[in-house]
Amino acid sequence: MIYQRSSALFKEAQKHIPGGVNSPVRAFKAVGGTPIFIKEAKGAYLIDEDGNKYIEYINSWGPMILGHSYPAVVNAIIKKAQKGTSFGAPTEIENNIAKLVVKMVPNIDQIRFVNSGTEACMSAIRLARGYTKKEKIIKFSGCYHGHSDSFLIQAGSGSITYGEPNSPGVTHGTAKDTLIAQYNNLKSVENIILSNKNEISAIILEPIAGNMGCIPPVDGFLKGLRKLCDKHNILLIFDEVMTGFRVAKGGAQELYGVSADIVCFGKIIGGGLPVGAFASTNKIMSYLSPNGPVYQAGTLSGNPLAMAAGFSMLNIIDNDPELYQRLNKKADYLDVGISEILKRKGVKFSTNRVGSMFSIHFTEHNVTDFDSAKKADNSFFPIFFHQMLKNGIYIAPSSYESWFLSDALTFKDLDKTIAVVEKISSKLL
Repeated sequence: MIYQRSSALFKEAQKHIPGGVNSPVRAFKAVGGTPIFIKEAKGAYLIDEDGNKYIEYINSWGPMILGHSYPAVVNAIIKKAQKGTSFGAPTEIENNIAKLVVKMVPNIDQIRFVNSGTEACMSAIRLARGYTKKEKIIKFSGCYHGHSDSFLIQAGSGSITYGEPNSPGVTHGTAKDTLIAQYNNLKSVENIILSNKNEISAIILEPIAGNMGCIPPVDGFLKGLRKLCDKHNILLIFDEVMTGFRVAKGGAQELYGVSADIVCFGKIIGGGLPVGAFASTNKIMSYLSPNGPVYQAGTLSGNPLAMAAGFSMLNIIDNDPELYQRLNKKADYLDVGISEILKRKGVKFSTNRVGSMFSIHFTEHNVTDFDSAKKADNSFFPIFFHQMLKNGIYIAPSSYESWFLSDALTFKDLDKTIAVVEKISSKLL
């Protein structure tokens, strides 16, 4: 692979953009080397500025479930753009997509559209605090909910200590209201609740973690959280920015049969355009302005281009009963194929998969939380990443990110990916 133009563009970007990128993971800091600048994408493939073509497993971090440049979605955007790109006023398509989401997703009556997953989670926390009149929240080590101050907190010395900011600019006053539990560990949650009686407004989590690799909830974890929330008058918030409409039509709530009080969305709901949303029951959403006292607003919320893309995408998903079967079959095929090769070659590894979310951890132990993810031998990952890239396979440039498969992938693409893993496996010993 030749990366001459990408290298030149990155050098130029560093003069005008902090770190040369507009989101840190794109800088390749975790794997080394120069970021690839993408020129275009179609179906299951990316083409960079040097003309290199890749089979890709990021799919814009999840939303391109149908593949890139899906004709119906692109046409919907073009048609809407011809009538204007932003009004800062209500449009009919907001009604249409709201009705569709409420129909598809369990346990919600109303939805408020925003501009990103970060904004959705930030607003959901504010709503929960306003509704319960309590200030503290519980989040989980390794779960990512965007870069709002309340979420950029790391654990203290024990499971019931207050969090500490892990980014300058986050105040200690904000950090003291965020309590850190261990993912897949109900006891750690219960200890925090008992140590902060009648002070916790909400528990927020990714029901399937996607930011420490793909890590599914262990049996009973989500149902246990639901019981604890019911017992202690705490709202349960599912951050389904990644999992919503990807693991099932109704997201993780449908997949695991667990009801959340507030659900956050992003990614697919905008067809790949900048959008987010949060949704709940009529009772909880009645606290949101302009009906209630909890304020939230945004000029670009419900942007017509994002609504058109999302409405087109969700309609296709809603009317394709075999979509998730195809995705699961392809993801299972890839998982089994890669696993058989790495096992045969003697590479220490484990894989996690839920639906079309997948990840490889270079450890022989099961990865069930952030601590076990960190114990993997992540020195292997940069080698793995660059060898995959060199051979035309584009995966996330971090060992702590999930792979996302699209329906555009063919079994020929999957076979090529598996063949590349076999080709480079000796470099992982």
